[in-house]
Amino acid sequence: MLLDQSAHQADDVANSAPARRRTRTHHRELPLRVGTRRSPLALVQTRSFLAVLGSFCPVLCGMNVFEEHALQTTGDAVQDRRLADIGGKGLFAKEIHEALVDGRIDFAVHSLKDLETELPPGIVLACTLKREDCRDTFIFGDGHHVADPADPFTVLPQGAIVGTSSVRRQAQLLHARPDLRVTTIRGNVQSRLAKVRAGECDASLLALAGLRRLDMESEASVVLDPEIMVPAAAQGIIGITVREDDEELCELLSAIEDPEARAVSTAERAMLAVLDGSCRTPIGGHARLLPDGQLRLTGLVARADGSFLLKRSLTGALSDAKRLGEALGDSLRGGSPADIFA
Repeated sequence: MLLDQSAHQADDVANSAPARRRTRTHHRELPLRVGTRRSPLALVQTRSFLAVLGSFCPVLCGMNVFEEHALQTTGDAVQDRRLADIGGKGLFAKEIHEALVDGRIDFAVHSLKDLETELPPGIVLACTLKREDCRDTFIFGDGHHVADPADPFTVLPQGAIVGTSSVRRQAQLLHARPDLRVTTIRGNVQSRLAKVRAGECDASLLALAGLRRLDMESEASVVLDPEIMVPAAAQGIIGITVREDDEELCELLSAIEDPEARAVSTAERAMLAVLDGSCRTPIGGHARLLPDGQLRLTGLVARADGSFLLKRSLTGALSDAKRLGEALGDSLRGGSPADIFA
């Protein structure tokens, strides 16, 4: 197995193998090919994951053992429409799944919030990394910051234009502030910030996790409590997918799994699966560990125009994360008008 390779063998590979040369160690070829989206944030997340993997398995450090494959996804290529209008958030992973199934890559790195709850046959979620801060943030065009406002929605002026492509964020904004106007902006973090600075809108919303990973946390004008602006399910968590029959990589990745991230994402994604909402359905989910070790899950369902919003919470054992998510999903579905999920 790869983990059994000696340091002497590692040095031989590092010193003699060109970056793209395929070198076999036992029944595993090197370099290991890692698939990712092309965005700056996706690349940073991929390299962060590889650093975690390398710190766990030092024999991988300093070697040409990883080969990045930055793939163009449909979700990234089409920037002029909402995801809901072109097929949903699964379009951030479709081409990456295909490369994995075809054997062109060995594993793939995803923002777990962008990964569909039911993966294609033969692909499994092998690993979840420690969650970064899952909260959303306001970004103001004038760059000013507001320190911990009691009601963060009041910091926006009457009739302000807020740019976002997320129906989840839009619904919560409009439910609290019907006077606001929402316009669609898409793109990576840098391009969204540029659009706000250019005056295309008065404010936008971005995930704090992405800003932190890009060392751009200072751009956040207001950080929103997850009980006020419920995040997307699995927001802030990096997930790694592999082929189900790749036992060696599954075993390696299981060793760097973060148990808390797995538990909270399992609850949030189980709730999402029960609701079975399309990308047009505003759904939020946030699970957290309580001091007593219990798991607290908050879920939200709404209409995009903010005219309906239902938020409920359940608490249960950490070991029952999946059932907790399913139960909350059933509760939210039962309390919502049928047309919400049409």
